[in-house]
Amino acid sequence: MHTRILRNILMLAILGAGIHLILPQIHELRTSGQVLASMAWWAVGLAFVAQAFSYIGSGFMLQGFLETTRQKIALWLSTLVVIAANSIGMVAGGTVGVSAAIYRWTGGSEGSMKGATLASLLSPLFINFMLTLISIFGLVHLILAHSLTKAQALGFSLTPLVLALVLSSVLLAVRYRSRAVRTVLWVSRQIGRLRRRPFDPLPIQLEAEDLFNALDELLHGAWQKPALGAFLSVLFDMLTLYCMFLATGFQISASVLMAGYGLPLLLGKAAFILPGGVGIVESSMALLYNGLGVPQQTTVIVVLGYRLISFWLPSIAGFPVGAFLEQSQGKLTRKEKVSI
Repeated sequence: MHTRILRNILMLAILGAGIHLILPQIHELRTSGQVLASMAWWAVGLAFVAQAFSYIGSGFMLQGFLETTRQKIALWLSTLVVIAANSIGMVAGGTVGVSAAIYRWTGGSEGSMKGATLASLLSPLFINFMLTLISIFGLVHLILAHSLTKAQALGFSLTPLVLALVLSSVLLAVRYRSRAVRTVLWVSRQIGRLRRRPFDPLPIQLEAEDLFNALDELLHGAWQKPALGAFLSVLFDMLTLYCMFLATGFQISASVLMAGYGLPLLLGKAAFILPGGVGIVESSMALLYNGLGVPQQTTVIVVLGYRLISFWLPSIAGFPVGAFLEQSQGKLTRKEKVSI
């Protein structure tokens, strides 16, 4: 009972913080009526199509991870898993919640837990890696355009740096496997002591062995399909934002588009306390585009419209999709039979 009350209070605080960060944009939204009235709605329709392809790209990436362990899943099902997992991540644990949901819905009784582990851990990492590449380009452009103060440049630089450290940690774990397993066992043992629960190292050791075997397959060429899926996901998501600019009639260059796109999304992922980076993404994206010469009235319409299409509507749709996946758990994937 007390846990539920604390959880509700935390969620209210999180939503309150998000609203507080968005409120400064409301006045500009009221003055954007002329922009809104003259919007090209066919371009808004294209934004919806681009976002659909973005999620299909994520589903393609997930499908690629599972294929490394000879699991088969239909593309439409893997896409639904991504949509539902993102909704779970919004209300429970951010990236950790997304990984846990992917693991749950791809590790059914007929599937391999090795593939589920690989997909759940590396799917967010591949997406974040693509965003990091775009963010590095955007950061260089912003610094050269003198659109950032030293404090802003430092703050935005820290986010790609953190993700680079995460990627480096994964590569080091692959290189020094025994040490990585010992570290995980030590942390798990300490957690078990704190929770006063018995600790059995065998399941962790077996899962780590399966995971490293799957990583070996990825490093020997199986990474290409997941990487392509992650690239397509980010590309079409950025096209969603471009279509919103197109809808307002504002001509934006590719370099300016990229400069204001990647960094706010990474910053939102780094802000674990806010689900989906609510408020953080909107305010930082508006700040960057305003600094790059986009009128405030246009920025508010574009950014809020983009977030509605790319985040809010899929998040709402993800909950009934998650209920469907719960009913279908264990039937989503099947292990491919291999003749020896």
